[in-house]
Amino acid sequence: MGGQIKSKQRVADHGEVFTAEREVNAMLDLVKQETERIDSRFLEPACGDGNFLAEILRRKLVVVKSRYGRNAADYEQYSVIAITSIYGVDILQDNVLDCRERLYTIWNTEYTKQCKTEANCETREAVQYILTKNILCGDALTLEREDGTPIIFAEWSAVNGCLLKRRDFELSHMLQAEDKDLQFDLFGEVGTYETDASGVMVLMPIYEFAPTHYRRVQENG
Repeated sequence: MGGQIKSKQRVADHGEVFTAEREVNAMLDLVKQETERIDSRFLEPACGDGNFLAEILRRKLVVVKSRYGRNAADYEQYSVIAITSIYGVDILQDNVLDCRERLYTIWNTEYTKQCKTEANCETREAVQYILTKNILCGDALTLEREDGTPIIFAEWSAVNGCLLKRRDFELSHMLQAEDKDLQFDLFGEVGTYETDASGVMVLMPIYEFAPTHYRRVQENG
């Protein structure tokens, strides 16, 4: 996480070069307003060990603290929502594991600091579970996992206060909007072609779960 390469062999084999912190911040400043929206979703298709995603999470948590830092329950809920909005894919499994751990450590450090005695293991387990669904090992060019199955992401939407609704989507379906010269929005309104009652084209999930308290999303399996 400190340098731009892990080894010369990895550069040769995979073209792996990490973006430096200065460049990360300069690029994210171009979309500064989005990085400071707690629920604004980001997908990094070659996330490495998380240079971009870590900075996005830090920026989001600054906003969560400024808005909800005086109330532990509110801080907890919105910090979880911040985690649900961050997605990444990398072709190397060790990078994926490092990225998940890096994001969790950033989140947990702030969560523990803000919520103190109200911090709990259930929420920590939920965040770790969310990261296993949001940071995946796969090839963003073929849109497949190592075993040849499609890359599938979970969309998390806050509903009715403390509940999160999960819907699963294939990444290939999510990117169909680009192929038709339509504005792309992660989990947006166009993708797999089906229309709702009002005639609006909507992206259809391959599976959806009943709304669950954000502390217990890991119970859905």
